[in-house]
Amino acid sequence: MNSSVIGKFAENAVNFLFQHFRGGFDAFSAALGAVIKLLEDGLAAVPFAAMLVFLVAFALWRRGVVFSIFVGIALLAIHYMGLWAQTVSTLALVVAATVFSLVIGVPLGIWGARNRRVEVVLRSLLDFMQTMPAFVYLIPAVILFGLGRVPAVIATIVFSMPPVVRLTTLGIRQVREELLEAGRSFGSTDSQLLWKIQLPNALPSIMAGVNQTIMMALSMVVVASMIGAGGLGEYVLSGIQRLDIGIGFEGGLGVVLLAIVLDRLTESFGVKAKKTKRSSVRTAKPGASAAART
Repeated sequence: MNSSVIGKFAENAVNFLFQHFRGGFDAFSAALGAVIKLLEDGLAAVPFAAMLVFLVAFALWRRGVVFSIFVGIALLAIHYMGLWAQTVSTLALVVAATVFSLVIGVPLGIWGARNRRVEVVLRSLLDFMQTMPAFVYLIPAVILFGLGRVPAVIATIVFSMPPVVRLTTLGIRQVREELLEAGRSFGSTDSQLLWKIQLPNALPSIMAGVNQTIMMALSMVVVASMIGAGGLGEYVLSGIQRLDIGIGFEGGLGVVLLAIVLDRLTESFGVKAKKTKRSSVRTAKPGASAAART
C-alpha cells in the first residue's frame, strides 16, 4: 500500500529533520535521557516502606482517613504482585512527561488567553494532537530519537499536553472582569495582573488541566512500552504477547491503582484552590461595593 502525496510530504519532512539535524536530536535525546534516568534512580532509591509512609501521610493530609487507607492498600497490593519496580519506572515516565507538558503548556495557554489569533492557531493544533491516534506519534519519535524512554516521553508529551493548554486559556479567560478592573485601578501592570490576579483565580482550572494531563500520560503507558518505555506497560504488553491473562490483569491493575492515587491527589489541589477562590471573592465583595458607592 503506497502513501498519497500528503503521506509522502510527512515522510519527507521527518527524513529531512533526521538528515540535517541528527546531531541536535542526539544531544537532546542524551540530555532528556539523563533527566529521566536521574528521576527514576532517585525514586528507586527510596525504600518501599518510606514511600508507603510518605504517600499514606500525604493522602491523609490531602483527602482524609478513608483515602489514605486506600492508598496504603493499593501500594501494598502493587508490592505484593511484585510490580513495585515497574511502578516506579512508570511513575518516573509520567512525572517527566507531565513536568515538560506543564513547562510548555502553561505559557502557551497564557499566550492563547491574551491573543485571539494565537488561540485560533493553538486550538487547531491541539485538536490535531488530541485526535491523531497515539500510535502515529511513535513512528517519527523512533526515527528521530531511537528506541527507549526518550521517544516514549516525547510521544507522551505530545499526546497529553493539550488539556493543560486548553484549561489554562479557559481559566484565565474566565477571570471576572471586575477583578481585572480593580487591579488596573490600582495601577497594576499586565505582568502584575497575570501573576497576582489571573493565575491565582485560574488555578482551579489549571489544576484540572494538570490532572487530565497526568491521566492522559498514564493512558500512553502501554502504547509507549512498544518502543521500550518499560514499566507497567511492558508488563501488560508481555501479557498480550503471551496471551497470559494473569500477567495482563496484574499489570493493568497496577496502572489502575496508580492512576486512582495520582488522580485523587492532584484533584485535591484543584478543589482546595477553588474553595480559596470562592472565599476570596466573598471577602472582596464588601470592599468592591463600598468602592462602587464611593
